[in-house]
Amino acid sequence: MPTYHYVAASERFLCEEEPLAEVLRERRDHYREHGRTVDFWLVRQPAFLDAEPVKAGGVAVPRPAAAVVSTDAKFIDFMKLRLEWVARGQFDAPTPAVPDPLASLATKNDNDLPLPT
Repeated sequence: MPTYHYVAASERFLCEEEPLAEVLRERRDHYREHGRTVDFWLVRQPAFLDAEPVKAGGVAVPRPAAAVVSTDAKFIDFMKLRLEWVARGQFDAPTPAVPDPLASLATKNDNDLPLPT
């Protein structure tokens, strides 16, 4: 079962106040240049933040929230340093508490940042 690492903050902060789309695009391009599979995702209103294992970790994130989720701990460490005012954490999935690590409580919105492909 993989461990997912994340940085999370208010959706407004991550998606409007920070140049997140640019950072994720640069990272996606870096992965492509090095033949790596993209292993990070932007999740708006991530469901995992409401899961008991994550809540028990004491991570408090303003709502509505957004998160960058990855299986690469070093990338999330970089994002924490780059964005500063974000919560950092990790969780294992799939589990009964977190069946889908990328599940969102949000509905699709035309203003959503594109996910890396």
